[in-house]
Amino acid sequence: MVRNQAKSSDTIGGLARAAGVGVETVRYYQRRGLLPEPPRPPGEVRRYGESDMRRLRFIRSAQAAGFTLNEIKELIDLDASDDRARARELAEARVAAIDEKIGELTEARDALAALATACAKKRGGACPILTAFDEQ
Repeated sequence: MVRNQAKSSDTIGGLARAAGVGVETVRYYQRRGLLPEPPRPPGEVRRYGESDMRRLRFIRSAQAAGFTLNEIKELIDLDASDDRARARELAEARVAAIDEKIGELTEARDALAALATACAKKRGGACPILTAFDEQ
C-alpha cells in the first residue's frame, strides 16, 4: 500500500521538478491560495498528488496566457462555483488585452521595418535607425 501511494504522490521537490518550477514557486502559490497545502502526517513529509500537478499546470498555462495571479485565483474560485459567465468575461478581457498588445507590436514592427528600409536606401550620413532612436 505504501509503495502504491508513493508512486501516486510526491514531495514538494518532486512536484516542482515535474512541473518545471522551483520549490519556492510552489510555496508562493500556496501562500497566494492558488495551490492547497496537503496535510503533513506526524513524522512524515507532505505528499502531493495528481490533482496538485493538474492545478500547478493550470496555473502555469494561465500565466502563459497572460492572466495575473489574482485572475487565476478568481478562475479557480469560479470553477468551484461554476460561474461560467464571469470566467468568460475574464477570458474576453484577456483576449482584448492581447489584441491591444498585438496592435502595439505590429506598429513597432512596421516602424522598425520602415527604418531598416530607409537605412538600406540611404548612402552616407547617419543611419536612420540610429537617428530615430536618438530622437526618442
